[in-house]
Amino acid sequence: GSKVLVEGGGFFLNNEMDDFSIKPGFPNQFGLIGNEANAIVPAKRMLSSMTPTIVEKDGKLFLVLGSPGGSTIITTVFQVIVNIIDFEMTLDDAVDQFRFHHQYLPDKIFIEKDGLEQVVKDNLQAKGHDFGTYERIGLVKAIRVLADGSLHGVGDRRSDVDVEAY
Repeated sequence: GSKVLVEGGGFFLNNEMDDFSIKPGFPNQFGLIGNEANAIVPAKRMLSSMTPTIVEKDGKLFLVLGSPGGSTIITTVFQVIVNIIDFEMTLDDAVDQFRFHHQYLPDKIFIEKDGLEQVVKDNLQAKGHDFGTYERIGLVKAIRVLADGSLHGVGDRRSDVDVEAY
């Protein structure tokens, strides 16, 4: 959020105005090219990448997670879910894995610093892919229900965030 408290109101202002296309056709702070359909107009809601996620398995709660990160939120959350379900990683390992992001425009693969083996990057560049680097992509907070019904929370090692589950 904006970290601005409304005096006497008891609540914080958010920072969601950047989710509008402030200047359609030009990139925002995340490099996402703005579109006229998401332009600022009165009484309009902005497009948002917020992705608070609940995953069920066999009709029972299995996993909850989310992340900040603007346009990288959806790919961050998706990659953690894939790591757990498809690659059968523990929650800790799934959250700790290297991340990448692509958002169509700009046509660039964003990777975390030192996260991709050079041979893989070289092969992709030889096929015409362009790269950008972020220090980190996302800051996941997640809770998984274990087989015995207990809860296990993980805060992303990319910051000092912590998660409590009870």
